[in-house]
Amino acid sequence: MSANLSPNDLPQEISQLATHAVQFDRDGNIEVAIYYYTEAAKSLLEAQHRNIPFPNLDAKLKEYRDRAAKLKEQQIARKEKELSNVKDQSQIDLERAEFLLYAALDADELQDQAGAIELYTEAIQLCLETRNRTADQALKAKLAKLASRCLDRAEHLKKQRSSGRPSLPLDFSLNNLPSVPSNDLDTGSKSVNPSDMRRSLPANVGQGNAHINTSLPTSFSTTAKINGPSKLVVSGSDSYTKEEIEVLRKTSKINGRDYVPFMAVDVKEKMAFPTPFNDKDGKLALAPKQLSAFKGWARPSEICAEPRMYDNIDAFSIRQSIISDCSFVASLAISALYEKRFKKKLITSIIYPQNREGDPIYNPSGKYMVKLNINGVPRKVVIDDFLPVSRYGDILCSYSHNKNEMWVSLLEKAYMKVMGGYDFPGSNSNIDLHALTSWIPERVAVKQKGEEFRPDEFFMKISERHRKGDVLATVATGEMSDKECERTGLVSTHAYALLDVRDVQGKKLFLLKNPWSSTRWKGNFSDRDVRNWTPAMKTALSYNPESAAQFDNGVFWIDYASVLRFFDVFYLNWNPALFKFTYAVHQEWRAGSSPVKDIYDMSSNPQFRLEVNFPSGVASAAVWALLTRHITDRKDFADNKEYITLLVFKVEGKRVFYPYDPPPFIDGVRINSPLYLCKMLLKASEGSSQKYTLVVSQYEKTNTMYYSLRCYSTVPFRLTKINSTYAHKEQVVNGMWKGITAGGCPNFPATYRNNPVHQIHIDNSNTDNQILITLKGPK
Repeated sequence: MSANLSPNDLPQEISQLATHAVQFDRDGNIEVAIYYYTEAAKSLLEAQHRNIPFPNLDAKLKEYRDRAAKLKEQQIARKEKELSNVKDQSQIDLERAEFLLYAALDADELQDQAGAIELYTEAIQLCLETRNRTADQALKAKLAKLASRCLDRAEHLKKQRSSGRPSLPLDFSLNNLPSVPSNDLDTGSKSVNPSDMRRSLPANVGQGNAHINTSLPTSFSTTAKINGPSKLVVSGSDSYTKEEIEVLRKTSKINGRDYVPFMAVDVKEKMAFPTPFNDKDGKLALAPKQLSAFKGWARPSEICAEPRMYDNIDAFSIRQSIISDCSFVASLAISALYEKRFKKKLITSIIYPQNREGDPIYNPSGKYMVKLNINGVPRKVVIDDFLPVSRYGDILCSYSHNKNEMWVSLLEKAYMKVMGGYDFPGSNSNIDLHALTSWIPERVAVKQKGEEFRPDEFFMKISERHRKGDVLATVATGEMSDKECERTGLVSTHAYALLDVRDVQGKKLFLLKNPWSSTRWKGNFSDRDVRNWTPAMKTALSYNPESAAQFDNGVFWIDYASVLRFFDVFYLNWNPALFKFTYAVHQEWRAGSSPVKDIYDMSSNPQFRLEVNFPSGVASAAVWALLTRHITDRKDFADNKEYITLLVFKVEGKRVFYPYDPPPFIDGVRINSPLYLCKMLLKASEGSSQKYTLVVSQYEKTNTMYYSLRCYSTVPFRLTKINSTYAHKEQVVNGMWKGITAGGCPNFPATYRNNPVHQIHIDNSNTDNQILITLKGPK
């Protein structure tokens, strides 16, 4: 029953649901009819439990349940018929041969003669094998023509190589195509070449690429994107130190598999094969709900007739399945919405292979590469295209309503692989969106006490920034009882994608999407609300609740007051393009190198000097510092017991010894998330060059921590590690301070001289010696 529906209105709701069910049933819209029959049955049960009279209640309940079950059988039969229409093996092999040809042409154009000859040869062999196997004469002719084309070019290249003369241009050459940077680095190994890695992240991730007009078929390209997104300016050295390389190497092994940093050479990864690609890491572990319905693994060509990467990137087509990754699916939805609204590649730019325009494409060879920002840097994730399916042919993972589109399922598979399998422990959208887009994560708790959360200011900010495309946002519920979930239509501890923010006629409203693509809000401004949806509101929002009520797609309007009442937290991810400068460091904080708790002594904590420089005429600057704790084990991710934070001190960039002497300029809150954001708004009136000290802190330090610290700034800055100035090894003197040696303070001159006394001798006459003395006691 809806949140604002009285018991007297329940019979009317049942009648409406039943009417919709019968109408869609007559129209042959099976999926929608099943939904409404099921909802009508639920409402009848509600009436039964509340002793609300309804004519022929028991008979109607059975009738609607039986009809829903019958339609489900018809739905299964339809799916089986659809699967019988998939292409046969010979047609699939023809597509794979064409893919090999396009890859060969690509290598040919880049003057990689050896690689081109190998690919042409593989295409020829596959064409011949397939031609001998099929009885389809039209298909035989296509295969013969394709093989002849490959053979002519391969023989030409072999002659050129043997004569030592340069290859003649291809008839279908590309105009002014640059070569891809390459080296002999084995990107599958743990070794990382510092010269191939850079500290910068794309500023305008998703800006897309300029259109390249070529006569080569645009269905394939293994090369780099022609015009990649511009970068933030690196405020400091662009290359990594050996220490940083070692940190990134150690945290490349995640859940027992290597995910090395993504480098320029990776865009030359071989993606075309004469036989289907199989991931050497094997199949992913399945979630319990998947296992209960699991039949086997299937490739896209076995699931649908015309598999493709996508027809149209759209937030409304994405649907979560039985995997507990609502935050990830919500992240996909708002990323897709961003691409559609602003015509900038954001989520599609991380999938390979791509065509010349930087669009990801379907690979009949079954190999894909996804670039995910994990543990401080973008990393390379390789997958095959096997997807789990049920005995009825349903995909047992997230998918697009357009069953031919593969992008949703493949992106989810890549992320689940890094996370250890489909048996996903759960996450939040800050983490998921940062991995997908590199956008800067911020967590805003709705139910904060005091003045930390200002509802009106927050609404104005998110409304303006969302409209400009500066922020991607989701909102999540907290713990809710089953009764409250049923009453409101919301799901407990669940993430919702924020699709729109509006202030209309004094009403602050959010348009949200449930990743399930079903189960909607039942309260104010829901499709069931007859009080708030005035004709003026319907016109202003171009929304027809009567039409929306025809089918539950999980998308709904909700007022801001209800959001503040029923939701707990907003997850915001900000576009790095809001800043111009960036710099990152990757470090190790060894266990035992500092006190377990730093509430008294911070001298051994990792500390960094931040120097911000204001150009002439600039009055203020925003500097954000993101601390990322590297996680390499799913158990750590599922039960994160490490609480981290970042503190900022105004001490002219000097080392900090005491946590509250002086008090911090910004006192960070320790949270058990791998991501912590510290935001600073600085004014030039306090000096054109300002120095701060950033201190990494944990609640209780017992384990070695690997971390990244990345700063974003609107003005130039410099971030440097504050190293120890003490060149000599420490000396430890143990003693006791009790009984006769506990002489008190100078107010007791008779016994004061009994206190422990130690003499320090400095063996030089310098005037700038520095000594650190630490007194440690049991309390």
